This record gives sequence, C-alpha cells and structure tokens, in this order.
Amino acid sequence: MSSAPKPSILALLHDSPLVIASHNEGKVKEINALIAPLGIKAISAATAGVDEPEETGDTFAANAALKSEYSANHTKLPALSDDSGLVVPAIGGGPGIYSARWAGPGKDFSVAFERIQNELGDKPADAHFICVLALSIPHSLSRALAGTYIFEGRIDGKLTFPPRGDKGFGYDPIFIPENHDITFAEIDPATKNSMSHRARAFNKFLDFLKAS
Repeated sequence: MSSAPKPSILALLHDSPLVIASHNEGKVKEINALIAPLGIKAISAATAGVDEPEETGDTFAANAALKSEYSANHTKLPALSDDSGLVVPAIGGGPGIYSARWAGPGKDFSVAFERIQNELGDKPADAHFICVLALSIPHSLSRALAGTYIFEGRIDGKLTFPPRGDKGFGYDPIFIPENHDITFAEIDPATKNSMSHRARAFNKFLDFLKAS
C-alpha cells in the first residue's frame, strides 16, 4: 500500500494564485519577473482588493510577516510579502525599517535622499540593503503547509550624492553596490534583478520551493 504524496508548496502555488502583498508597482513587477520561471501566477494585493496594513513591527522580518499574513487571511490565498530597506550604519542604521516613511506620504524619495545626506555629513557612506521575504499559507488552504516562512537577503555597498540614474526606484539612485561604480538606478534592470538583496532573498525562497 503506497503512502499519500507529501504536500508540496510549489504544487500548491501552481494550483492557486499567489498574492504579492504590496501596492508598490515597481516591487510587484520585480517580484513577478523573479517568480515567472517557476510558472507561478501572481496578483498584487491591490488587484485582490486588500489594503496595506500598518507596519508595526520593529524588524524587517516582523513587518514582512505582518503583511503576508494580513493578505493571506483576507484572501484565503497564499501571500508573499517583501519588507526591505536601506541601512546606513553611520546614521544609526536609518532609514532601516522606516525606509518608505522617510520618503513622506507622497513617497518623494528626493526628500529621503536629502535627509540622509544631511545626517551623514562627513561620516562613512557605507550602506547595505536588506530584503526579507515572508510566505504565508493560510490554514483554510492547506493545514499541512500552513504557516509563515522567512527568507533574507543582503547586499553591501556605499552611497553617492547627487542621485544618479532613472532605471530603478526607491533608494536605487544613491546606492552603489559592492564591486561596481554605478548605482542600482544606472544598472540594467535584468542585471540588478540577478544580484540585488531581493534577488538573494528570492534565491533562498526559490531553493526552498524546489526542495519542498
């Protein structure tokens, strides 16, 4: 008598749309490009009619889990969230988990660039991007696979002012990744997607799916 096959998260994602728990179009587009090779169909939280929850966590991981669980609970579908930000050690780790808030309600990152430059002054311009992905599977969809799974990626680099490039979004125009002399916003998007903090987190996520 053969045993039942082990439940697979990848198989589940092939059978059910994946909600990307974000209203950031640039982020949604980037995530879609990264998961496309696995044949996963994704929709944004905005398309699914899910509001953005208040981010009350004190770490990237806590906020990522909060967002994915919120979307999963509201849609009864698997949800993937991304909480990412720029960390500048010389200014106390800011903007960190408040990276989006530093751009203000209008998400004008030029405001954030100016604040970082002013606070940095002559201090070291070392910086890094962190990305934490959280995948939440609701109990109503699969009791065997239910839960939240966390994956983290990081890339080091340095800041430059004034901002350069128009191919990225967020803090990309002021961040030069390690071993490069141009900013994320000057790098071809396909190249950036293969090396960024988000790509590194996604590599862990994709390895997990393939092994599930």
